[in-house]
Amino acid sequence: MMQNQNDFQRLWAHSWFRDFIYLAAVIAIWQILYGLRLFPAMLFPSMWDILKTLLDETLSGSMISKTVFSLKLILIGMGAAVVLAVILTTAAMFSKTVMDLVSTLIAVLDPLPGIAILPVAILVFGLGEDAIVFVMIHSIIWPMLLNITGGFKSVPAIYTDVGRNIGLRRFRLLWGVYIPASVPNILAGFKTGWSRAWRAFISAEMVFGASGSSGGLGWDIYMKKAYLDMDGMYATLIVIMLIGILIEKGVFRTIENGTVKKWGMVA
Repeated sequence: MMQNQNDFQRLWAHSWFRDFIYLAAVIAIWQILYGLRLFPAMLFPSMWDILKTLLDETLSGSMISKTVFSLKLILIGMGAAVVLAVILTTAAMFSKTVMDLVSTLIAVLDPLPGIAILPVAILVFGLGEDAIVFVMIHSIIWPMLLNITGGFKSVPAIYTDVGRNIGLRRFRLLWGVYIPASVPNILAGFKTGWSRAWRAFISAEMVFGASGSSGGLGWDIYMKKAYLDMDGMYATLIVIMLIGILIEKGVFRTIENGTVKKWGMVA
């Protein structure tokens, strides 16, 4: 008994095992609620039917193609937003005027939902991928700038004084002091930008549909809802959640473990 308990504790120490247990618990609770018939079966289908639909669509390739399409546009939006954020934050560090301008733009535009500027994007870019990318860039760049500039402003003065004393100036000071000291804020900005990108993409596709001849996961959700394919709709939602988990656990956590945790900046 004691050996089994020790084995379980060792497994529980691994985050992947805890995530598996939590996921299994959610599936079990969902299936129990389905069995109790507390909700209409059409709106609350069996988890096994949802998973079967997910498997069928994955094997047929339709879910994979929609996922690839979605990730392609999101990565384009993230890449463009990162480039703009780097340019603006670099300029802001060397100019108080630019810093004031960036702070004003953040205060004005960050609270504005990406979906709110979709009509403008459609008028300018038309019904296509460019409009979706524009909305995503708007959704990503402001929280990213807010976190990065906030991190730069919170760098202790003693760090910058030491950097200047050893001869660091301008770009060398930025890369040698400000960025390493602001890594937790930069990571937080990337995480927020990633989640905002998904929200903007899904919302945009659900409003005006597929861009061109193909669509992504947002359009897939909209079409399945229209045809009351609830099994398929929930299957698509699961795919989005799984992508979020993989990025969080596989990418962001790996970067965090290799930087801020390794450096003792967070517990």
